[in-house]
Amino acid sequence: MLDREVQTDDESEVKRTEAPTTSFRRSLESCVNLLKTKKSGISELTDAEILLLVHSKRISAHKLEEELGDLVRAVKIRRLLVSSSLANTEALCDLPYENYDYSKVSGMCCENVIGYLPVPVGVAGPLLLDNKSYHVPLATTEGCLVASVNRGCRAITMSGGARSHVYADGMTRGPVVTMPSAVGACEVMEWITGDGYQRVAEAFNRTSRFARLQSITPKIAGRNLYIRFKATTGDAMGMNMLCKGTESALHAIQEQFPEMEIIALSGNYCMDKKPSALNWIDGRGKSVVCEAVITADVLRNILKTTVADLPDLNMRKNLIGSAMAGSIGGFNAHASNMVSAIFLATGQDIAQNVVSSNCITLMEATGDDLQDLLVSVTMPSIEVGTVGGGTSLPPQAASLQMLGVEGSSLLRAGTNAETLARVICGTVLAGELSLLSALAAGHLVQSHLKHNRSKVDISARSNPTSPTHTRAGSLQTTASLIPQCGNSR
Repeated sequence: MLDREVQTDDESEVKRTEAPTTSFRRSLESCVNLLKTKKSGISELTDAEILLLVHSKRISAHKLEEELGDLVRAVKIRRLLVSSSLANTEALCDLPYENYDYSKVSGMCCENVIGYLPVPVGVAGPLLLDNKSYHVPLATTEGCLVASVNRGCRAITMSGGARSHVYADGMTRGPVVTMPSAVGACEVMEWITGDGYQRVAEAFNRTSRFARLQSITPKIAGRNLYIRFKATTGDAMGMNMLCKGTESALHAIQEQFPEMEIIALSGNYCMDKKPSALNWIDGRGKSVVCEAVITADVLRNILKTTVADLPDLNMRKNLIGSAMAGSIGGFNAHASNMVSAIFLATGQDIAQNVVSSNCITLMEATGDDLQDLLVSVTMPSIEVGTVGGGTSLPPQAASLQMLGVEGSSLLRAGTNAETLARVICGTVLAGELSLLSALAAGHLVQSHLKHNRSKVDISARSNPTSPTHTRAGSLQTTASLIPQCGNSR
């Protein structure tokens, strides 16, 4: 996800131009001359004529938005270009592209756009977390997930709510540099963590109004030096800030050690979008813990289980079972389900689900008679932001508004992102509680049969057995796709 320090939306209107409807088609030479001689010549060309220019390399397909100045028409023409090369030329008909604000996408979220993908969004809650109720948006195609999380939210709320705390905060970037010798690499390591730390920190911090360096953790491998920069980044997830700050810091180090060679801004010591013990132990993004005490009545009447069953199941499944599998950070039942669903709904970088789903779930009996359940989830690496990237898309911004965390906090930079991380952790708690209760009661299969079975006749949607395949250069075929797909998709 990209982060933006200027936390305002671009309110400029998207220019729209009507494509000429004449059936007459100019020659390639005429189209090229029109482009060269008239500033607005491209607006006079038909879709088929623009496709002709694309096929002849006079216009780059990835620059259609820039050339046309009409974002929707650019997407439409690119769809025609792609469809003409597919075995089933109607394959994109059910992928919508109209009635969407592409000004929030272009140059920020996606390239070579051919449409947008609607995903069902359910709501779970209210979830009572830190004395405040949240209705949590979950974007998913997995039946039973929202219903299960909703039951967990109900159990938590009826038991008096959950408590959470962000106990650490810091995004990381880990470049790799080399020195002529291993001894030289050690000298760099000692300088950046000693006498040179302040100089490096100043170089890092001056690149942003929000990013503030917290620590530098170097590791040696021969003459290779891996440097893990960790910094707070306000309400942004922060990778762009870390990249800018890290680059500036490396140049400051090079001033002291001119022989140092920067191999890569990311040396996989960050560690971004990949499982690692480092993020599980040291944390990345927001480190959050959430806990709740579920009363015996709620366990019995809502979750249909008892405190006698859940801690033992959790130990044997989430702790021993995950250890037997050699898991790193996977000591939970399905934290990734809730993380992914909230990430999709709120415009986070979905690939960061890999690191953000690190979680350990713990359960134990509590209360005077040991009939209540103390349950907690600890998540050391939730990577989220409430500004930048996909958070600026209207549907995703609406989900953030539901949670009261859209944009940058007016109280303190970082408050909204921290709240989102706490809500994610609380929602994971609800999902863990509900699924483990279903497993303990033996209800998992029945609930999935009820909520997660497709009732659609798949055979009725099968593709034609012998679709007409046309080469990408066939303008007549691409133009004919418009009436087949319709204009309101």
